[in-house]
Amino acid sequence: QVQLVESGGDSVEAGGSLKLSCAASGVTFSSRNIGWYRRAPGKERDWVAKITMSGLTSYADSVRGRFTISRDNAKNTVYLEMNGLKPEDTAAYYCDELNRCTGTPSGSWGQGTQGTVYS
Repeated sequence: QVQLVESGGDSVEAGGSLKLSCAASGVTFSSRNIGWYRRAPGKERDWVAKITMSGLTSYADSVRGRFTISRDNAKNTVYLEMNGLKPEDTAAYYCDELNRCTGTPSGSWGQGTQGTVYS
């Protein structure tokens, strides 16, 4: 099982940017599909973006055009560049391995990284 650690979260002004990182701990994930999820206060965890092992990407409607997911397999790291941040983007952000067939996350959520957007 791939162990992932999120980092890069911070408190930023509305309209600002953050770049989150998702790094593998002790294993490689170049052959894995990775997704970013977030949980806002009082809400369920929502899917944000996905990147396949071949680099194909997809996004939730709420972030498309503002967020960019990418990966650097040499560093065993997946990134989420977030631009034009809005207060509603405030959430704990998590990354997870996705099942190749179903696209379902493994559910082995880590501590995540907190992104807070203030007006």
